[in-house]
Amino acid sequence: MVFQIEISRIETSNVIWVENYSTPVTWNQVLHWSWESKLPLECVTHFVRIRSRVDDASIPELRSWSNWSSWEEVDAQKSLGQDPLVVFPINKLVEEGSNVTICYVSRSPESNISCAMEGVPIHGERLSPNVFAFILNNVRFIRETGTNIYCVSPSNMSGTILFVSKVLEEPKDFSCETQDLKSLNCTWDPGHDTTLQYQPSQRYTLFESFSGKTKLCEHKKWCHWQVAPDSQETYNLTLIAENQLRRRSVSIFFNLTHRVHPMKPFNVFLKNISATNATMTWKVHPVGNYSTLLCQVALHGEGKVIQHNVSVKVKGQYFLSELEPVTEYVTRVRCAASNHFWKWSEWTGQTFTTLEAAPSVAPDVWRNVKTVLGSHIVTLFWRPLSKSHAHGKILFYNVVIENLDNPSSVKLLSIPAPANGTELTLDQCSYQIHVTANNSVGTSPASIIVISRDPGNKNVEEGRIQGTEDGFSLSWKPQSGDVIGYVVDWSPQDPRCQLQWKNLGPNTTSTVIRSDAFRPGIRYNFRIYEISTERIAYLLERKTGYSQELAPSENPQVAVSNLTSHSFTLSWKDYSTDSQPGFIQGYHVYLKPKVEQCHPGFEKVALSDDSVCCQYKIDNPEQKTFVVENLQPESFYEFLVTPYTSVGEGPHDTFTKVTIPDEYSHVLMRIILPMSFCLVLLMVLCYLTSQWMKDKCYPDIPDPYKSSVLSLIKYKENHHPTIMNVNDCVPDAIEVVNKLEGSRIQFLGARKSLTEMEFTKPAYLYLLPTENYSGPGPCICFENFTYNQAASDSGSCGHVPVPLKTPPSQLALLTSPENLLKSLEQNYVNSSGESPAGENSLNYVSQLASPMSGDKESLPTNPPGPALCSEYRTQMAVSLGHASPSPSENSSLSLVTLLDQGEHRR
Repeated sequence: MVFQIEISRIETSNVIWVENYSTPVTWNQVLHWSWESKLPLECVTHFVRIRSRVDDASIPELRSWSNWSSWEEVDAQKSLGQDPLVVFPINKLVEEGSNVTICYVSRSPESNISCAMEGVPIHGERLSPNVFAFILNNVRFIRETGTNIYCVSPSNMSGTILFVSKVLEEPKDFSCETQDLKSLNCTWDPGHDTTLQYQPSQRYTLFESFSGKTKLCEHKKWCHWQVAPDSQETYNLTLIAENQLRRRSVSIFFNLTHRVHPMKPFNVFLKNISATNATMTWKVHPVGNYSTLLCQVALHGEGKVIQHNVSVKVKGQYFLSELEPVTEYVTRVRCAASNHFWKWSEWTGQTFTTLEAAPSVAPDVWRNVKTVLGSHIVTLFWRPLSKSHAHGKILFYNVVIENLDNPSSVKLLSIPAPANGTELTLDQCSYQIHVTANNSVGTSPASIIVISRDPGNKNVEEGRIQGTEDGFSLSWKPQSGDVIGYVVDWSPQDPRCQLQWKNLGPNTTSTVIRSDAFRPGIRYNFRIYEISTERIAYLLERKTGYSQELAPSENPQVAVSNLTSHSFTLSWKDYSTDSQPGFIQGYHVYLKPKVEQCHPGFEKVALSDDSVCCQYKIDNPEQKTFVVENLQPESFYEFLVTPYTSVGEGPHDTFTKVTIPDEYSHVLMRIILPMSFCLVLLMVLCYLTSQWMKDKCYPDIPDPYKSSVLSLIKYKENHHPTIMNVNDCVPDAIEVVNKLEGSRIQFLGARKSLTEMEFTKPAYLYLLPTENYSGPGPCICFENFTYNQAASDSGSCGHVPVPLKTPPSQLALLTSPENLLKSLEQNYVNSSGESPAGENSLNYVSQLASPMSGDKESLPTNPPGPALCSEYRTQMAVSLGHASPSPSENSSLSLVTLLDQGEHRR
């Protein structure tokens, strides 16, 4: 039968839905039909009616429609309760992207009710005075707890929660496989999770159509299926995903033996590891009745991967060969079904390191030879061996020096690593040098260099080259065809930088030198050598150049000389052109004259600061002097000398000022300078002459206090002696008396007698007032060898006039030795130092005398005629002590003075 159903809203005439429902029927059968309204039924009243007809060709009379039933009213508002404001639907569940209609129902008609969804106002249409509907199109998932919708009136507020679920997706990548033919492991990608607070997560179910078995999966991404014991090989599995809103399914059909995914191998070991070989072993898990698996061995090392396939039953083994010494390798293995390949198992592996081996290649060696004082200073360089050639840690380098002129003379040097060179001093003989690298296992092949008597550093003219971004391009012409190769070495101008070199084959005549170390503004020197069959290097060419020239960074220090009234000379001879950041092509001489007109040869140019000056261009870089001529006297000029290269010139530093003298100043200088010199010379001569005349005519009077002899005379008992006053002792004659045999003179305060001393010359001086003396007046004569050497040498003696009227009573005071000593004690001066106890004390007395001739040791009884006593004479050392009175035939007064033998002599 076919049933036609009509649904009206608000009024019966407002039909909103018509549907034909067909179904087989029986007598008295109760049929069910459902319809879901987009507008919640609580919002307005709905009406429904139905009619039918028989849809059977065998009963044609019943194929027309019956009459409509009466309208059935569906009024859900009767069950709303007494709430003044209600929003529908309540807690509705929809899929993301759906269109949803909501409404609010108010008990009283109000026009100022506003609604919003998540705070965003929404607008709709009024269905009745108390009902307002809103249509929400393409709703989006916001959160698992739902989307908030609420309506607000002046007196009430009501709302609802709209649960928006992600769309349930069809499972992706659904696949099933087995590891042991006993169970299936099925996996898939579930897509979006549809879990909500109002809806649990989607469910997954496995259904096998051949067996009719179903299994509810506990996980969202995988599920286990137990293989039937009846050895079922073909399976048709369907994965069903469903939630409250939707149902999805996907199916696969497969043969169990074609879906074998073995477990990963185990017990992986490496044995018999050497420098180049190793053996790998492993085991595999059995897979049902499968007896053979295909295993793949992968070797990872030095950035390379090598793979090999091996057929394995239970145990696997593979021999790894052609390995590099002292290299860490990672070896891995995985397996798969050999008959029907499905998937490889997971990798499993081990790490191992091969052992060391002797270095496989000779070191790359080069040399630099200098001749110094007849010897060859050979600097050897070698590059460290690469890891693939060193085969272990290099411990040292052996350098064997063999004298080719004397083969029995061999010298061995051991250079510890990581040194990369050494320096040798060789004589003029030829030498063959062997260099080898050594590790803990063995020695590398030797690198051989021959140093001949002639080091081969012949004078070769140096050429210039210009570098580019690609490097330096070099070419040369072979000088002999019998060569084994060429070597190009280079280094920066800075001698501290290490030499670099490049080896080339015998058929090469050009090369490009590239290096990341090349820097702009740095000068590089290149040398090209040919290597003969005797391994002797001969210099072919020399080149120098810059990878990129720069303008000079500094200007020369310029000296000004030959300054005249019309010219001056500039020189900068100390300026080095080799250390500049480019080839110096010449110099610019800038001159700022007082007037704007430039001199001949100069041209007017504008500087960077917009100032104008004159420029002279020197094209010869070797010219380092320049004469500026045609200058104005009594004026000043400013100059600057700057070099230039092909890129530009040096910086415009501060100009130097030069003041030009007047035209006659140099003439005056030629006159004034000689006159001044002569005047100074004359003044010096006059000064020297005056000093000479003063020394000859007006000598300085000696000061007895400054005599060095005073330090030798000490007086024991009196520590504060004074200079003897001549007026206190005025004898009228001096007599020299020879030594008396056996005389004993006891010194003051001394225990030693004079008899213990030996005298060979007269030792006593008696100052006697002779009765028969009839001269003009007595004088006193003393010797002083310290102050007047000339007088003592001539034997002259000075006399001091003494009045003859001196009473004898004054002389009588000195008749006894005690009085004599007391007088001397009061009038002699001791030196500043003190003598130790028991020694003699010496005082010195200086007297005023006039020169006369005579012997100091034997004075005449009758002295010569009177003379002026105007000069100090020499002084004599006097030893003070007790002396017994000497018998005198004339009973004359005597002054006894004891002279030490050594002090008496000159």
